[in-house]
Amino acid sequence: MSSAHNVVLLVNTNRMRPVVAPIALDYLGTSLQQHGYRVAVLDLALSNNPLESIEEEMKRTKPLAIGITIRNTDDCYFSSRDFFLPEVRRIVHAIKGRTDAPVILGGCGFSIMPVAILEYCGCDIGIRGDGEIPLLRFLDAWSEKTSRGTVPGLVYRTDNGWHMNPPAYLPMDGFPPQKRDAVDNRRYLIDGGMGNIETKRGCDRGCIYCADPVAKGRLIRARNPRAVVDEVEALVNQGVDVLHTCDSEFNLPSEHATAVCEEIVRRELGNEVRWYSYMSPKPFTATFASLLKRAGCAGINFGVDSGNETMLKRLGRDFSAQDILDTARICRAHSIPFMFDLLLGGPGETKRTVAETIGLMRHAEPERVGTAIGIRVYPGTGLASVVESEGPSERNQNLHGETSNNPMFLKPVFYLSEKLGENAVQFVGKLVQHDERFFVSVPEATRQNYNYNENQVLVEAIRKGYRGAFWDILRRLPQDRRVSTGDA
Repeated sequence: MSSAHNVVLLVNTNRMRPVVAPIALDYLGTSLQQHGYRVAVLDLALSNNPLESIEEEMKRTKPLAIGITIRNTDDCYFSSRDFFLPEVRRIVHAIKGRTDAPVILGGCGFSIMPVAILEYCGCDIGIRGDGEIPLLRFLDAWSEKTSRGTVPGLVYRTDNGWHMNPPAYLPMDGFPPQKRDAVDNRRYLIDGGMGNIETKRGCDRGCIYCADPVAKGRLIRARNPRAVVDEVEALVNQGVDVLHTCDSEFNLPSEHATAVCEEIVRRELGNEVRWYSYMSPKPFTATFASLLKRAGCAGINFGVDSGNETMLKRLGRDFSAQDILDTARICRAHSIPFMFDLLLGGPGETKRTVAETIGLMRHAEPERVGTAIGIRVYPGTGLASVVESEGPSERNQNLHGETSNNPMFLKPVFYLSEKLGENAVQFVGKLVQHDERFFVSVPEATRQNYNYNENQVLVEAIRKGYRGAFWDILRRLPQDRRVSTGDA
């Protein structure tokens, strides 16, 4: 496998700003290299002219196969509904027009609705779920002209329509060592404010809106804590000392999160790396908070969704309003910056439940509160089942977006309870006005704009030296009044 033609080209299509490191390509690159393939990465997030970059790369590489990752189909933001797939389709067409090699789509966004995306992009092959082992098996099947039916997660067009092989979810305790050198992670720290790392895959929660279980599986597969921290050290040695975990919720299961933090402390890395994480407000104890602090945790984003007990149950959450308050108290006691993320407008949401939620947030006193209004509907989720039970989508007053000729809600469609009235966004904006702790969801709000896509305030802050989770950078900006030139 040392042939000059034995090159697999991996393409990053995510061009959101600030940029986010394509961790999937880093992991895929390592897997391919360990099995004798040469890897080239075409990172279009770092390109000023994607089509020109494609032209140059295809002339230079002449790949055996091309893997294209789709991280997001849209910005998941009610007020903008920015749909990314038209640009992805242009990228796919540009690549396919310059090669006879197989073009394989994959990634988290792709795995949610693979057939609809393949149809839209004019592509015949994709891999849903974990990609490391399936991509290797596909390459073997392609070169040996054997059956594709044995390739886990492969989605492909046949004479009789689309065929989807059952996905395979990689046991993460045997995940190979990661050097993290397929992607320019230092560049992402400089241009995106942080690097990233994955400690586990899968999610077994029952949140009705979340597509993570659809894309990554419902079984939590944890990595060996030593291997996780080996990877942290590899990134620190590259000069990447600010990280964000990519887990659905880092503290589930709590035993694994504890083991990872203990390994960081054992290696005395807590003072060398700052890291941020998504977590659940339950379980969260004072003992765990103390360990997080010693392990270098710089901030936590808790997805609390609501502060109303009825809405928490409707959204499928397994914690209470009191749990939210207790977690806030523990974080403050241990001086851990934290944010609460809300999802407002779900089934049965009213102005009263929203006002109650905002009131609880003020009582909890987090550093920041994200107020997402309207919930993106994804196929395969509980929310999609709710929508189906409410009758024809075209006549559903709770839905906003293109509901006709939009298979699998490929183009962004949002659920926003009609009980909030026609001016729901303005209603929430009025509730939180003059309170800088709340990120708002109206397009004209630039000071604390909650949409991280094409957020020029963030881009400029990172350019001038700010590092960290995007919410934490926005939190620090009004305090500092000026952007430093060092590690802010």
